[in-house]
Order: sequence, then C-alpha cells, then structure tokens
Amino acid sequence: MKKWLLAGAAAFLLSGPAMTLVTTPAHAQVKQGGSMTVTYKDDVSTLDPAIGYDWQNWSMIKSLFDGLMDYKPGTTELVPDLAESYEISDDGLTYIFKLRQGVKFHNGREMTAADVKYSLERVVNPATQSPGAGFFGAIKGFDAASAEAGTALEGVTAVDDATVKIELSRPDATFLHVMALNFAHVVPAEEVEKYGADFGKHPVGTGAFKLAEWTLGQRVVFERNADYYHEGLPRLDQIVFEVGQEPIVALLRLERGEVDVAGDGIPPAKFLETKNDPKFKDMIVEGSQLHTGYVTMNVKMPPFDNLKVRQAVNMAINKDRIVRIINGRAVPANQPLPPLMPGYDESYEGFAFDPAKAKALLAEAGFADGFDTELFVANTDPQPRIAQAIQQDLAEIGIKAAIKSLAQANVIAAGGEEDQAPMIWSGGMAWIADFPDPSNFYGPILGCGGAVPGGWNWSWYCNEELDARAVKADSMADPSQADARIEEWKKIFTAIQDEAPWVPVFNEQRFTIRSDRLAGPDGIFVDPVHIPVHYDYVYAKDAQ
Repeated sequence: MKKWLLAGAAAFLLSGPAMTLVTTPAHAQVKQGGSMTVTYKDDVSTLDPAIGYDWQNWSMIKSLFDGLMDYKPGTTELVPDLAESYEISDDGLTYIFKLRQGVKFHNGREMTAADVKYSLERVVNPATQSPGAGFFGAIKGFDAASAEAGTALEGVTAVDDATVKIELSRPDATFLHVMALNFAHVVPAEEVEKYGADFGKHPVGTGAFKLAEWTLGQRVVFERNADYYHEGLPRLDQIVFEVGQEPIVALLRLERGEVDVAGDGIPPAKFLETKNDPKFKDMIVEGSQLHTGYVTMNVKMPPFDNLKVRQAVNMAINKDRIVRIINGRAVPANQPLPPLMPGYDESYEGFAFDPAKAKALLAEAGFADGFDTELFVANTDPQPRIAQAIQQDLAEIGIKAAIKSLAQANVIAAGGEEDQAPMIWSGGMAWIADFPDPSNFYGPILGCGGAVPGGWNWSWYCNEELDARAVKADSMADPSQADARIEEWKKIFTAIQDEAPWVPVFNEQRFTIRSDRLAGPDGIFVDPVHIPVHYDYVYAKDAQ
C-alpha cells in the first residue's frame, strides 16, 4: 500500500506524487456569531445527500453533511475531510481510509466506519432511488447491490471503527472525486430508519450546520454545530433560507439591507443596471464555473458527417456577439473543457470566427450553395434569442437553419434519438461537471457510451480510438501518474475538437450578489464545487 495523503491538525493536498500543505484561512480577526439571510424563488426539494441533486440544495447539503473527501474552499483541489489519511494499493484497486476520531453526528453519536459502509450501501440500493448511484459503479459488488434491495456492497468493509476499506473492480482515477460528491456523504442509520422517506426533511449529518427549522414554503433555518470537528468553523451562528422570493424582489430587499445573498443571482433583466450601479460595485462577486455551452452537430446525419461542414459551422458562429446577448455573463469558448477544468489547453486555438473561410470550406465540401437544416433549442429565455443569433450567422454562409423551439424535455428526447436533431443549442441544458475531473466531460456527452438512444451525446460522435485512450487515462489511478493523466486528457479533448462535433460557444460565469456586511476567503461566494456559496466559511463583519 502507498500512503499518499495525510491530514492531522493541518490538511495536505495531493499534487502528483508530491504533497503540499494547505492551511486553513486565518480567522484571528474574524468574530464568531451573526446570521445571514439567503433567498430563493423555489422551495427546497430535499436535504437528503443521497437524493438532492440540484444547484439550490447542493451547497445546503454540503453544510449539513460531510464525506471522506472534499475540496479546498473556492477551488477544485481535493483535500481530506472525514478521512484523516488514506492509502492506495499499487494496483489502484484498494483504498484504505483512516477516519478522524471524535467526529459526531448532530444527534450526538460518534461517527464510525460502519456509518460510511451504511451510507455507501444506501446510495446504491435501488430502493433509495438515488440519481447518484451510478457514480459508484467501480466498487466491487456494485452490480449485485444496485440490482437487489438490501444486498451488501461487497467492496466496502468496516475494518474497525476508524478504518474503511474500499475495493474496486477496476482502477478508477476519479474515485476520490466520487468520495467528495454529496452522494458519498455519511448519514446515521438510526435517523434514516426513523424518518424513512422523510429523512430529507429531517437531515442529520456531521456538517458545520444543523437543521433548526423547516417551514415548508416559507423558510429553512440552519444553526451552528458547536461540535463541528473543523476548529473555528462555521463562523456564523445561523443561516436563514427564505423561499418563495422572486429574484427581483430579493434584489430590492438586498439593497435595503434585509437580505444578505440573493440565491438565484441577479435577474437577467436587471443585470447590466445592477452591475453598472456604483453602490453594488463591491457586492457583486464573479467566478468561473465548470460549464460549457455548445452547439452539437449530429455526425450521423448528412451533411454533418462531413468534417469540413462541421469546421465551417465552427468558423461561422460569432461567439462574442452571443456573449453580448447575455450581457457578458460568460466568456467565449474554443474547446469542450472550461478553463477551470484540469486538462484545459490554454495553447489550443480552435476555430476562429472567419465567415469567409467557412464559406470556402462549405464549397470544398460540395455545398457552395449551402443547405437546409434544423436547430433545436429549449424555449425559455434567453435560449431562443441565442438560437436566432446562431441562425443569422449560419445564414451568412448559406446554411438555412430552421429553429425548433421546444420544451427542454422534448429537446433532450430529440437529442437522444439518432436521426431526430441535426443541431442542438445546449443552453439551459449545457453541461456542468459533477466533479472537477475531465473524464466527467467526456463519457456522458462525447464518448461512445453516451452515443446511445436516450443518451446525452447529442452529436452522436464516437471515436473508438479516443474511447480506448479515455479508458486507459481513467485507469491511471496511481497519484504519481496524475500529471501524465491530465496531459493525456488534454490531448483527447483537443483531438475531439479538431474533429468538430461541437461548436463550443461560451463558458458561463456565475455572479453572486451579497450584502456588504458579509465576508470570507477568496472564492467562497462563487465556489466552483459548493455551488453557489461555501456557507461554512462566510462570516459577518458586524458580529458582536
């Protein structure tokens, strides 16, 4: 076994075979106490980590529960959490996690290895109906446990109260990222069994906050967990989530000092006015997301089976103009991976906007007079307006694209059929990574495994050679291979874009607006993983 990561009083962050010390942000000048109010338009669906999977409850769940792994605040860098240390076998098939001692659930009971085993078995149990069950497919015995309720997950063993052994059926370099997902967060069996399907309304975890109140349709209140194992966290005593608040009303209330964070962000109709208003200058926080918006071209449908046609489409679309349509809330993209994602190639140039060259390429492909096609788009603003801009750009080179504006579910269904959607603008459905690893941008949306009926690979692009390289890259589980693995993913994604199954259009930026009485370390108000806010690290400047 190789011991790759340790965390005692301080946390160590893995970077290839070397280890770098990560220190907790200094809080000597920060006072404990205070409250913050966050607004949302919609009610919270659930706070069960095995079930919750939308951007609203994601960060809330992460403040109630913990997993073996997490990310350095404001970054995509893995750090240990409930795990104090871990070891990986030479073949990459066995992980042994040593747990922190003295960690308590909100009900006062100390967490043990048996709770980790229970939580993982619960999430893959088909009776739980977890949308995240598939992430654990590499664990030995997954097929049996996910097929029949109550079947033990063979690959997970509680060696003793402080030691968990997890055996995989295949090496998986993303496994530690999976252990940082909400779905892997640890829950106490007695509370789940007590509340059954209602556990999501009565959550009990080990997190920085615990549930104090939930009035359906009105508000959810978190209070500080005084027994939290991360010394000095959280800084706030209370968080109040008010639901049923229209975003424009929330913005007005924030301006009046009644709200601290507008959870739904700045309303699009008020974005430029708010951004340009001097009084909001220090209250708006911008950050990158693990997001790419793109146009797919179905390579199984002529004429998009022709590389020159796909290249021409890439050169025809004016991405800067599209970014202007959404008031600058994105940056133009030239490759599938977003800039924040490991494997993004800063040197890659892609296809520059060049209508004249695009028209010449169409002529070389045998379409000097252009052709007719269809562009599918979700029918919620601003997606149809973006589709119209794309339509106008394509018309400039002779491509007449009829827009099919449909409900999002219908667009997704059409993309999952081999011969239904020649082109799709992915806006509103664009890919946001489940975790910060390039493989998550490949398999579902560009790999052969996603090019199946009902799949999310709407370009129906399948390069078996690249697929084999992707499998090999994800088998590079030895941390000493981390840098080489990312370099391989970089080459895979630029090779894909050279074949142009997509037009990467933009990488959306997240803008959070907060009251000026709140502060925290860099990045936590637009945390790329604890979307949208890493609540554990927020503090009130006026705390008494």
